[in-house]
Amino acid sequence: MTVAKSMPSAALPITLDAWLARLEAAHPVGIDLGLERVAEVARRMGLRDGPIAGRVITVAGTNGKGSTVAMLEALARAHGLTTATYTSPHLIRYNERLRLNGEEADDATLMAGFVAVERARQDGEPVSLTYFEVGTLGALWAMARQPADIAILEVGLGGRLDAVNVIDPDVAVVTTVAQDHAAFLGTDLEQIGREKAGILRAGRPAVLGSTSLPASVREVAAALGAEVHALGEGFWREGEGEVWRWTGQGPTGPGDGASPITLSPITLSELPDPGLPLDNAATALQALALAGVSLETPACRRALSSVQLPGRMQWLGQWCLDVGHNPHAAAYLSGRLASRPCAGRTFALLAMLGDKDAEGVIAALTPVVDGW
Repeated sequence: MTVAKSMPSAALPITLDAWLARLEAAHPVGIDLGLERVAEVARRMGLRDGPIAGRVITVAGTNGKGSTVAMLEALARAHGLTTATYTSPHLIRYNERLRLNGEEADDATLMAGFVAVERARQDGEPVSLTYFEVGTLGALWAMARQPADIAILEVGLGGRLDAVNVIDPDVAVVTTVAQDHAAFLGTDLEQIGREKAGILRAGRPAVLGSTSLPASVREVAAALGAEVHALGEGFWREGEGEVWRWTGQGPTGPGDGASPITLSPITLSELPDPGLPLDNAATALQALALAGVSLETPACRRALSSVQLPGRMQWLGQWCLDVGHNPHAAAYLSGRLASRPCAGRTFALLAMLGDKDAEGVIAALTPVVDGW
């Protein structure tokens, strides 16, 4: 366990910007995978003493996490449920990472969480935490203070050793598995799959949102005895564009958070195109159903027709903004651009960190780009 020098509470920052600057400098490395440190602080904070929400859905995967989380939140709220959502990274403001009932958390809520983490971190032998770990624990603390009907947690990196995995989900989702973050997860897809599947829990539903996941994901599920619901097997989507259909397993009545959920086949027809991957929309529907929500077609239509995710296939006039940063994500973007051809020429402005596969992204986009 890494230890850090204790800092007196009188020196705690009084603004969110000051807190974030402190967190960025507090740990020797920005990413330090492992649950030992964060689990110890979570224990001190009481986060493992009881549920943080009526139901918890955790989402892992290489691509598709953000859109799946956004649709889960929109669908839950359209059914009248209270929600708490934790995502990363943020696009513009740190507050985007924690959403309570559809609204970004205010500075005071975030700072109260940081203070709670700092006090627990120093309650005994001081424990060093990364920027992401402090943010995750602070968000979980804020959620637990006013438990929502549904908490939706997005894994930051990997799965098994990610700080989010300190909370046991009622439903675990794996969207896709592809190469990304090679410095931390490697390039072996089977090993990456095992890391993503680290969020699965024994005897609890596992929703697999792709038909091409590595075998290791199912192997982990089988070893745990997790109940697998896979795209193309346990649930399906048919059609494209503005009218598509979802078929899956839904509860026969509202879940009460305690009794086992009885499932039966359900079909939702004439669903709108959310402007996000339909596989992820189908996955979100199945995960929410397994969380005990009786899906209603009108509510699902409202949610999918209005869901928005800044930076993902976001159109501002003639500009399409997308944060896809690996070949798999770029291939999806390329397909969407091809489906709405430009009357003139298409130019791409690309900016990527040096640890990304820029050549792979360029290759995926080249068929629909005239100039760079």
